[in-house]
Amino acid sequence: MTTSDRLDATSVDAVAADRRVVRRATVAGAIGSFVEWYDYGIYGLLVTYLAVNIMGSADAGELFLTNVGFLVSFVARPFGSIICGYLGDKIGRKSLLATLLVLISAATAAIGLIPSAEVIGIAAPVLLLLLRVLQGFSAGGEVAGAMSFVGEYAEDRRRNFAMSFIAVGSFVALMFGSAFSAVLITTLGDDTMTSWAWRIPFLLAVPLGYIGFYIRRRLEETPHFVALRERNTVVRNPLKEAFTSKRHLKAIALTIFLPAVNGPGYYLLFVYMPTYLKTSLGEYNFSMLQALTVTAFSLIAIVVCIPLMAKLSDRIGRKPVLAISAVATAVVSYPMFLLITTGEFGLACLGTIVLAIAFSGHAAVVHTVLAEMFPTTVRYSAYSIGFSVSTIIFGGSAPLVMTTLIEATGSKLIPAFASIATAVITLAALGFVRETKGQPLASS
Repeated sequence: MTTSDRLDATSVDAVAADRRVVRRATVAGAIGSFVEWYDYGIYGLLVTYLAVNIMGSADAGELFLTNVGFLVSFVARPFGSIICGYLGDKIGRKSLLATLLVLISAATAAIGLIPSAEVIGIAAPVLLLLLRVLQGFSAGGEVAGAMSFVGEYAEDRRRNFAMSFIAVGSFVALMFGSAFSAVLITTLGDDTMTSWAWRIPFLLAVPLGYIGFYIRRRLEETPHFVALRERNTVVRNPLKEAFTSKRHLKAIALTIFLPAVNGPGYYLLFVYMPTYLKTSLGEYNFSMLQALTVTAFSLIAIVVCIPLMAKLSDRIGRKPVLAISAVATAVVSYPMFLLITTGEFGLACLGTIVLAIAFSGHAAVVHTVLAEMFPTTVRYSAYSIGFSVSTIIFGGSAPLVMTTLIEATGSKLIPAFASIATAVITLAALGFVRETKGQPLASS
C-alpha cells in the first residue's frame, strides 16, 4: 500500500469510526443478507415439495431438482458477479445492493406462484430453472457487495466483528426458513404442505424483500467509495484493472481456493443437509420434520459462534482462526458423519452441532480476509468473481457430486471426505495469505 493510500485510508477510517453510522450499516447489511439468503436457501429446504408439484414425482423429481436446480443457480453466479461487480465498482455499492434484493425477492415469490406440472406440464420445471438462474445471478452479486459495504464502513480494529453479522444474517435466514417450514409441516400436515402450503415460505419473500430494500435505500454510500469519487479515482474499467494486474490476479486465485471448505461447510452442512438426511441414509432416513430440526440445531450453534470467532480474529489475527477452523473441520468430519448416519436423532444433532462449531471460524473470518485483499477500486469486481468461481467448484456442484458418489459407492460418508479434502485445500491456500488484522483497507 502506498503512503497516499494509507493517508486516504486513515481519513476514511475517521469517518467510519462513528459507531452509530457503523452500527446502522452493519444492521442494514445483516438484514439484507437475511432476506437474500432466506430467498436463496428456502429452495433447498423445500425441494421435496417442489419435486411433487413441479416434476410430478417425489423421488426422481427431487433428485433432479436438487442436483440441476442447485447447479444452474451456481452457473449463473459468475454472470451476476461480473455484471454486478463492474457496476458496484463504477457507480457504488448502495443502490446496486438494494436492486439485488428486489430481484431475488421477486424471483423467489414467483417460484411460489408456478402452476403445478399437472396444469402446465414441462413449462413448470422450465420456469423453475429460469427463476433459479435469476436467484443465482442476484446471489452472485450479493456476497461481495454486502461484505464490501459493511467492511468499508467498519473501523480497522473491529472490521471482522462488524462484517461477521453479514454471515450471521445468512445463517439466521436458513434457521428461520427451517423453523418456519417445520412449523408449517407440524400445524398443517404433510399432505397440506404437498398440496399448496409449500408456496407460503416462497411468497413470504415479498414483505421481507420490501423491508430489506427500504433499509438499504436509506443508507449513504460507503465512505471509501465516496472518497474515490471525490478524488476522481474511480477506475473506468474495474474488470480490466483486476485482470491486468499480477497482484490482483494472485488475490483472485486465493479468493477461489481459500474458501474451498465453504462449499461443504455451507451448502452440504446447512442447505443440502435436510435432503441428505431424508433421502441418503437408506433404512435410517429421517422424516422431513426431523431433518429440518437437526439442521436448525446446527444453525443455532453457528450463529452463536460466528461473532465470537470474529472477535477472536480481531484480537489474534485472521490466519490463526482460519487455520484452527480448517484443521478442526478436517479432524471432526469423519467421526461426526458417522454419528449422523446412525439414524439416531440425538446423535445426528450432536454430529451437526460439532461440525457447525468447527466450521464457524471459517464462516466468521474468510469474507473479511477476501475483502481486505483488494483495493476499493476493484474490491467488488475481483472479490465477487473469485468467490463465485470458488462456489461453483466447491459448492454448486456439491449436491450433484455427493448424490452421484453416494449412489456409485454405496457410502453414506462421502460428504465427510468432501469436507476433509476441501479443508486441506483451504489450509494450503492459507499459506499464501498475508495477515491483515487491524490494517486499513487499501484505496487503489
